Amino acid sequence: MSMAKRLVAEGLGTAFLLAVVVGSGIMAERLAGGNVALALLANSLATGSGLIALILVFGPLSGAHFNPAVTLSEALQKNISGKEALPYILIQVLGAFAGVAAAHGMFDYPLFLASEHVRTGMAQWWSEFIASFGLIAVIISCTRSRPAVTPFAVAAYITAAYWFTSSTSFANPAVTLARAASNTFAGIRPMDTPGFIIAQVLGAIAATAVFCWLYPLKQKDAANV
Repeated sequence: MSMAKRLVAEGLGTAFLLAVVVGSGIMAERLAGGNVALALLANSLATGSGLIALILVFGPLSGAHFNPAVTLSEALQKNISGKEALPYILIQVLGAFAGVAAAHGMFDYPLFLASEHVRTGMAQWWSEFIASFGLIAVIISCTRSRPAVTPFAVAAYITAAYWFTSSTSFANPAVTLARAASNTFAGIRPMDTPGFIIAQVLGAIAATAVFCWLYPLKQKDAANV
């Protein structure tokens, strides 16, 4: 697969992911009548469903990372070179902002508007570490043992993590940056993004180390990397 096609797939996939996350958050907030639990339920189910579809569509083209933390993990495993990882991360960030703009346009919002949603503190940073650790754990364990179920496992984990983390599981630096430009249910204040991103990167690195040890590549697989 050419690098150009892989980058287009990553950009489109990340854009659609943000359109799903932000758009469903806006719709959920409008329809939930002030019931935050109901809004979160709708937002999480839409995100999980969207992830399955997007990974199935774009996985064969680019690997369907949609996430700089996933790309970092893949680079640490030498599944993707550092030279390839940098444009992947750039296109993911650009795609994420495009997805926010697309969602806002569908609901007649300004294309970008800085969020005022406060998300900070040790509990939320720890939540992002756990969310990112778990996401990478699911990806590595499933791709090395039963790859066909990976899209469903990833979506199921993210849906669950919306509920068991106090941060509602961003687990994605590109998503975090883009959601700072959305003053909606899904938003995060720009000043709160660094703590989230640091926790996400640390969680991804830790999970890569642990789960590459737990699920070592078989000799024939290692030869193909």
